Amino acid sequence: MSVFHDLTLKALDGQDLPLAPFKGNVVLVVNVASKCGLTPQYEALESLYQQYKGQGFSVLGLPCNQFAGQEPGTEQEIQEFCSVNYKVTFALGSKLDVNGPHRHPLYRQLAGEGAEFPGDITWNFEKFLVGKDGRVLARFSPRTAPDDSSVVQAIEKALS
Repeated sequence: MSVFHDLTLKALDGQDLPLAPFKGNVVLVVNVASKCGLTPQYEALESLYQQYKGQGFSVLGLPCNQFAGQEPGTEQEIQEFCSVNYKVTFALGSKLDVNGPHRHPLYRQLAGEGAEFPGDITWNFEKFLVGKDGRVLARFSPRTAPDDSSVVQAIEKALS
């Protein structure tokens, strides 16, 4: 049984971001950063979101500053960066730790001991595909582009 939908994160604006409303949706969870060589993936993430949101698909971007300090900004700066540069409309959480002793409970579920795809997050823009029931269906490398056929096929399969 999954606890994904039982969790509540913080949104960039400081409001609660409960995951319960995502129940019945397919969610691509991505640890994001504004000053990374992979930052342009925001464009493909937004495009995927726009293409599939009508079918019950969401993207959840979670800023993380654990990889070479590539997400140094405040929540407001991150929001502005994403809006201005990539027109991001999908949900963005506030900064959290994906590895180490302060790993957020969501990432303990996604990648911790006993997870379907365990192991530390390797870099910014690592992606987890979470099914309608909250179970993790797939994990994709940071270097795998959001619009890569393997990601798109996994999303389409999860939506069907």
